[in-house]
Amino acid sequence: MSSLGRILIIFGLMVMVLGLLLSYGGNIPVINKLGKLPGDFVIKKEGFVLYFPLASSLLLSAIVYLIFKVFQR
Repeated sequence: MSSLGRILIIFGLMVMVLGLLLSYGGNIPVINKLGKLPGDFVIKKEGFVLYFPLASSLLLSAIVYLIFKVFQR
């Protein structure tokens, strides 16, 4: 059961960090660039907008992967 407790603590910390980023992320210049990276596609048509944040998704995926690798040790 100690591994379940560790997972819950890590999940709680990640939720807290996400909450802080959502609350105060507007003041951090790096956060403002997410969704506007080269490789993030925006298709605008009359009455229709499609956002496809490919580069931002890959970047966030790599960051989360590295965080999990650090905590796995």
